[in-house]
Amino acid sequence: MDSNIIEQLLEKYWMAETSLEEEQQLRDFFQSKDVPESMKATAEMFRFFDSEKNKSLNENFESTVTKQLRQRQGGKVISMSFTNIARIAAGILVVVAAGYFIRQEVRKSYPQELQDTYSDPQMAFEETKKALMMISNSFGKARHEAGKMKVFNDAEKKIQNKDQEEKVTI
Repeated sequence: MDSNIIEQLLEKYWMAETSLEEEQQLRDFFQSKDVPESMKATAEMFRFFDSEKNKSLNENFESTVTKQLRQRQGGKVISMSFTNIARIAAGILVVVAAGYFIRQEVRKSYPQELQDTYSDPQMAFEETKKALMMISNSFGKARHEAGKMKVFNDAEKKIQNKDQEEKVTI
């Protein structure tokens, strides 16, 4: 078979795009004796696949493995008696009960719902207006103070410009 065709089939094989017939062509080619030197490793791989495909398990495989597992040393077998199970269950019960009681105490210390502080909606509106006016006045004062900061920043820029001009002239 032409080595170009084999190389194309191998490319398809490595990309998992070959059909069963194309894979059989590759197997047949690599079983032959006249394989190019550049493809010897691939031929060995295909021969290995064929030899492994023909292997099977012997009749007493399962019993042999089971017997070896039972004879294996080094593993630790834990037997759970009723006493150990009862201890574990009691520990879990204590943790769950403690969680429940802590939750109940937390619920008692925090009110479930927030209550209105004003029964008259008009009065609540007036108080809200007052609070917002206080915030607005604070922002106005802050803006006025920020204006003062701008004057200082402008003065600092002028001083820096004069210093740079003096350095250039020197």
